[in-house]
Amino acid sequence: MTRELNVLALIKGNERYVFVYDDESSDVLIDEIRDKAADPNVRINWFDAAVLTERIRTQLTSPQEEF
Repeated sequence: MTRELNVLALIKGNERYVFVYDDESSDVLIDEIRDKAADPNVRINWFDAAVLTERIRTQLTSPQEEF
């Protein structure tokens, strides 16, 4: 059985954040995104974190069609 991966990207100015994860690691990714939002050295803010985590949850509840 193949493991499907999800890709989530954020482009913020010249910086690009690309997250690749599977459904089982979505909770860990949400924690990581929140940690980045709390880090003053990372440009991801709390609004970005809210949008990204909502997209993760949406991908979990409504998976894309397979081709």
